[in-house]
Amino acid sequence: MSDSAARHRARQTVINLSLALAASVGLVVVLVLIVPRDDSNRIKPVDYATISQGAASDSNLDIFTITPPSVWWSNNATFNENPVDTVKNFTAGFVGSETKYIGYTQAFDANPTWLALNLAGLTPTGELKTEHYTWQIYKSIEEHEPAKTKDYLMVLDYSDQDYVLLYGVAETAEFETFAQAIDKKISGVMDLG
Repeated sequence: MSDSAARHRARQTVINLSLALAASVGLVVVLVLIVPRDDSNRIKPVDYATISQGAASDSNLDIFTITPPSVWWSNNATFNENPVDTVKNFTAGFVGSETKYIGYTQAFDANPTWLALNLAGLTPTGELKTEHYTWQIYKSIEEHEPAKTKDYLMVLDYSDQDYVLLYGVAETAEFETFAQAIDKKISGVMDLG
């Protein structure tokens, strides 16, 4: 009798452990399914035009405001009046899709060190001629997968030590569209945007 009772208890322990494991897994599945998850974009659009126009008014600098292509929206617009490197600048970023981003930095009275630091790790690869200006194009020496924001950078020295850096992850034609819009703004042509 004791042999059959021992076998019964051993079998019952395995069954009980299996039931406990199934109940635990079932509870985890239920919790995962009922807990709400926010899948919305955590990066919210900003009112780029208002911010850039306000920065131009407050700083008395010629900060331009472009109109991005219709599917692009701004996720960042900031005027840095007292940066650590002492070069006043306005930065803006635009998102075209989940994988496309173009940003620019408009720097005022920049010194050669500031430009050299921004071009560190990049090599010149060509130029783009817009209607009024010629942009210098730089690419990263090191190839990154996925591409980093400043692996592709365009530089415009449009006035004595005033620069625009255009960078991001997008198609070359999209960079050219932004460069044309910046060209028109800097040269004083109304943006038809």
